[in-house]
Amino acid sequence: MKKRKVLAAALCAVMLAGCQAAPAETSSATTEATAGTTAEVTETEQTESQVQEAEETEPAETTEAFVLGDDGFLPEYETFELTSEDLVDGVWNPVISSENVSPELSWEPVEGADSYVIYMVDVTAYFFIHWKADAVTETDLPQGWATGATYVGPYPPSGVTHTYDVYVMALRGDVDRVRGTVNATNQNFASFIRGLDTDVDGNSGNIISYGYLSGEYTAP
Repeated sequence: MKKRKVLAAALCAVMLAGCQAAPAETSSATTEATAGTTAEVTETEQTESQVQEAEETEPAETTEAFVLGDDGFLPEYETFELTSEDLVDGVWNPVISSENVSPELSWEPVEGADSYVIYMVDVTAYFFIHWKADAVTETDLPQGWATGATYVGPYPPSGVTHTYDVYVMALRGDVDRVRGTVNATNQNFASFIRGLDTDVDGNSGNIISYGYLSGEYTAP
């Protein structure tokens, strides 16, 4: 009987130690996750729905693997010339932030293109989307063309310089969905772009070509 009591006491001690250790481990993991989220969200506090959209898990590919410099990260596609009067010597016009107006964009119509998709992203802040427009049929967009919630101007911390890239994708046909959340980080941005290559009927080869611009903006 005495041996059984000793064994039972020992077992209880082991179980108690395990129960006490578990919360400490959970707390550590939670702290790490919170710190990671805080580091990633550099421009705004995201709503729960924005976070869910932004953190959708696509194939296990990282955006860094596709960043190739002056030509963006889409080397397999042809490019067309994209210009903006609001981009001078690699610097964006401050008005796109101070007055919250989308930059002027111009390009020649792409043969075979049914419509265009526009993205403007802060590549310094984990592909934070500032502009997303789909079903665009015009090719000369004046300053302030974007409306409603499709555009939010750059707003990095005071005195900090961020890099903002613009992509205009020429598409043969409609797509099921143009992914990405405006005013939120979108670390799967590369897969959002590549998703445009499949049309609404599931056919690949939907991207004809794209235009690309990159410039900096420094907050006052």
